[in-house]
Amino acid sequence: MYLYYLLGFLLLLFVLSIALYFLTPRSYESSETVANSYDEWTQDGILEFYWGEHIHLGHYGSPPQKKDFLTAKSDFVHEMVKWGGLDKLFRGTTVLDVGCGIGGSTRILAKDYGFDVTGITISPKQVQRAQELTPEGVDAKFQVDDALALSFPDNSFDVVWSIEAGPHMPDKAKYAEEMMRVLKPGGILVVADWNQRDDRQRPLNFWEKPVMKQLLEQWSHPAFSSIEGFAELIAKTGLVKGEVVTTDWTQETIPSWLDSIWQGVIRPQGMIRFGLSGIIKSIREVPTLLLMRLAFGSGLCRFGMFRAVKTNSILSSTENTQAEAVKM
Repeated sequence: MYLYYLLGFLLLLFVLSIALYFLTPRSYESSETVANSYDEWTQDGILEFYWGEHIHLGHYGSPPQKKDFLTAKSDFVHEMVKWGGLDKLFRGTTVLDVGCGIGGSTRILAKDYGFDVTGITISPKQVQRAQELTPEGVDAKFQVDDALALSFPDNSFDVVWSIEAGPHMPDKAKYAEEMMRVLKPGGILVVADWNQRDDRQRPLNFWEKPVMKQLLEQWSHPAFSSIEGFAELIAKTGLVKGEVVTTDWTQETIPSWLDSIWQGVIRPQGMIRFGLSGIIKSIREVPTLLLMRLAFGSGLCRFGMFRAVKTNSILSSTENTQAEAVKM
């Protein structure tokens, strides 16, 4: 009898969560809506409880192997460091972590590699939590800043690093320009992002359009770029030495989506800790996570990696733009 009551209760929660999913979308309206969303996710603590210090996908190897969810996330950071060639850099290298969340990657870069890291996010609550989680002696600083209007002068950092921040940027070209602008000549840009298939080559079909609409509306994303399109935007800054290097890590990261749902099953203590509202909030995210798995599994979305080296030109970004205009 009790089993029937439990099943009925869970069914009710599921129906309620689906209703909330459609009735309360988190559509992108401005940078303020992004900040508010992350403030809320940080303050209630649910996301950190299940996802840990890294609010990004994990790396499961190639081919993917069974791995602990949280371990895969920290492994992602080390794999990204190696892929970007940052493991060859000296201690004290200055790094800007754009969209640092609560500072998981920032702290690894500081503790394990000895880098001097500054993490920025648009969410004041994330900055506060990142500071709380950072032990004394770890060379990691955090501040509120806008990735589309960085407060740092030209040529400030040896490395600019960003994980899964791009989908929140309404102006992808400006996002690329700002990151390249604050890099020192010869500095390295390393970016990891969710991307959609290049619809210039193959437009979205009848079922892909509504799926993409939900992926944008539920997590405050104005748009996804394609891997090809964003690489072109980086190159168009006129600040890149040689080619923009890209690769696709979809297969390495795709287990994260179902693993994130599985966390709610194997860690039921979260239901006690966060109460009824926490259960509803957690279940509410399941449809989006399933749609993400569908999108990445079908090729609608891809996980893009980007690496670029800044030219040794001494022109500032403003002067470079003016020079390009003169050439035209």
